[in-house]
Amino acid sequence: MITCNEKEIEVTNKTTGYELAEKLSLTSPSQALALFINQQPKDFFTEIHPGDIVEIVGFEDQRGKEVFWHSSAHILAQAVLRLFPDAVVTIGPAIAEGFYYDFANLQISEDDFPSIEKEMQLIIKENYKPQKTIFNNKTDAINSFKGNPYKLELINELSDDSVITGYTQGDFFDLCRGPHLPSLGKVKAIKLMKTSAAYWRGNPENEMLTRIYGISFPDRKLLKDYLFCLAEAKKRDHRVLGKKHELFTFTDAAPGMPLIQPNGMIIWNSLMQFWRELHTKANYEEIKTPAMLEQHLWQTSGHWDNYRENMYTCQVDEKNYAIKPMNCPACMLYFASKRHSYRELPLRIAEIGNVHRHELSGSLNGLLRVRSFHQDDAHIFMKAEDIKAEILDVLKLADKIYNTFGLSYHLELSTRPATKTIGSDNDWEIATEGLKNALDEYKKPYRINEGDGAFYGPKIDLHVQDALGRSWQCGTIQLDMALPERFNLEYVSSDQGITKRPIMIHRALYGSIERFLAIIIEHFAGRFPLWLSPKPVRIIAVADRHLEFAKIVQKEISETGILCEIDASHESVGKKIRQAQISQVNYMLTIGDKESKNKTITLRTRENVVVGEMKVKNFIDKIVPEFNDRDLISAFKVD
Repeated sequence: MITCNEKEIEVTNKTTGYELAEKLSLTSPSQALALFINQQPKDFFTEIHPGDIVEIVGFEDQRGKEVFWHSSAHILAQAVLRLFPDAVVTIGPAIAEGFYYDFANLQISEDDFPSIEKEMQLIIKENYKPQKTIFNNKTDAINSFKGNPYKLELINELSDDSVITGYTQGDFFDLCRGPHLPSLGKVKAIKLMKTSAAYWRGNPENEMLTRIYGISFPDRKLLKDYLFCLAEAKKRDHRVLGKKHELFTFTDAAPGMPLIQPNGMIIWNSLMQFWRELHTKANYEEIKTPAMLEQHLWQTSGHWDNYRENMYTCQVDEKNYAIKPMNCPACMLYFASKRHSYRELPLRIAEIGNVHRHELSGSLNGLLRVRSFHQDDAHIFMKAEDIKAEILDVLKLADKIYNTFGLSYHLELSTRPATKTIGSDNDWEIATEGLKNALDEYKKPYRINEGDGAFYGPKIDLHVQDALGRSWQCGTIQLDMALPERFNLEYVSSDQGITKRPIMIHRALYGSIERFLAIIIEHFAGRFPLWLSPKPVRIIAVADRHLEFAKIVQKEISETGILCEIDASHESVGKKIRQAQISQVNYMLTIGDKESKNKTITLRTRENVVVGEMKVKNFIDKIVPEFNDRDLISAFKVD
C-alpha cells in the first residue's frame, strides 16, 4: 500500500511511477510529467515501495514545468551538437519561464534558430526515452567527460562519496542529476527565444559563453497563447508607457534611481492616500526614520557583516554611516525608545521608507529593479497568542488592496531552512504553527515551500497575477525572532511586572512602491481607472469663445477633488480628441456653441463611446462615486 496524491493505492512489488500513472489513468501532460517519491524528484521508471508517499504532477504544477523544461534544454543541446559539433556543452537548467543552455566554442545568431528548431523537432519525433546512468565512482565520471573542462570542474567539486549521474537520449549524453520526462515526444511545441553572452557560472572572471534561451509546451495552443501574451506584454512594458505618458524617467546622474514625474506623482499620491486610509482604519501608527544611520546600528542588526557590499556607506565626523537598505533596524530603535506595557500590544508601526541598495548595473530593470525605492513597511510587536489574529488581519488588508486593483493572488508558506537558522526549535514551532493556523482559517489555498523561510523565521509570500496572468511577488509577511533579540526589545508583561521579549511581524503589501507602480502600469496597460488616472477629465474647447464656460465647468469638477484640464489649443476638435485618447484621458468633454448656450457638455469616453450632451451636474453626479469608490469600471460603460 502506498499514498499517491493523498489517496491510498494498492500496488504490486516493483511497480514503477510510469505504471502507477497508467493505472490511475494519469496520462495527459497536464496530469503526469514529474514524479516525487517521499518529496524527492524521481524518474517515472523509478520503482515504488510499500509505505512510499508518491505525488504525480503535471504541467500546471511548477515542479512539472521544471522537469519538462529541463528535458527541453537537453533537446536543445543535442540539436546544437548535431549542427555545430565543435561546440562544448556546459549547463542547461530550467528557469522561471522556459530554459537555457550555455555553450562554449559556439558563435551563432538568431538567424540560426530555424535550423536548430528544425533539428529539435527531429529529435522530438525520434521520441527518445532518457536513460539514467549512475557512475560507480568519481573517477568513472571524470573519464566520461575528460574532454569537457566545464563538466570536469563540476565533477571535481563533488565529494568522493557523491552519487554522480548522467542521462542518455540517442546520440547525446550529459552530466545531469535529472529527473527527465519519460519520453521526449511529450514536447509538442518548442521555440527558441533569444541568444546572449553569459559568463561561465555567472562569474565575470570566467570565460564568456553563448547562451540560448527557449520555451516549450505539451500543447501547441499553449505556445500560441504564450507568444500572444509576450506580444501583449511588450505593448504594456512599463518602461515604454512610463516614457510615453511622462510618468517617470532615469538620469545618468543617479543610475537606477527613478525620477517620478508630475503625472507619475498623481498615481503615486493616490496609492499613498489609499494606503494611509486603510492603515488608519486598521490602527497602525506611522513613523519616519532617518535615511542614514551609524555603523553600530548595522552591526547590531547584522547587516554590516552580511550585507555591506549592497549598502551605500560614507564617513561623517570620523564615524562610519550607511544609507539604510531596509527600514527594520530603525523601527527597532523606535520601539526601544520608551518602555512598553503588554496593554499596548499588538503595536502596529508603519513606515513608507526610502531605502537604497547597490544592485549590479546589469540587473537594473525599469521600476522593477532599482537602487532607490520606497517600501510600505510595517512592524507589528505582539504576544505569542496574538500571532494568528494579527496574521489574519494582515491577510485581509492585503486582500482589500489587491482586489481594489483587480489583481488576483496566491499564497506561499516558507518554513525553516535545514541549516543556519537562529532561534530554538520551540520558537520555530510556535511561529510556523501560528502562520499555518492563520492560513488554514483564512481558507484560501496556499503552497508550502519546505525549508525556504528566512534564517530568522518562517514567512508568507503573496504573489499577484496581473491582467495577462503573470505572477509578481509583492507582499510578504515574516515572523522575526532575530531583531527583537539583537536589539534587546522588551515589554512589561502582566506577570507582576516581569519583562518579556515581543514577537515581531515584518510585513509589506505593496512591497516596493516603485515596483508596484510598474506592475499596475502594465496591468492596466496605461489605461488607469479614474481614481488613479493622471488625466481623468479633459475639456475640449472648440474655439476661444468657448473658454469662458469651459473654465466654469473646470472649476466645478475640480472642486470635487477630481483633476480637470482644458485643451485650449487651436487644433481641430478631431485632433484634440485623438490626442486625448492617445493620452488615455478617461473622459473628454466637448464645449462648443450649443453647449455654451445650453450650459451642457458633450461627453465621450476613453473607449470612444459618445454618450452625448448632458448637464454638468449629471456628469459630476456619476463620476464622483466612481472616483471615491475606486471603481475599476467606467460609470458610463456601455454593455
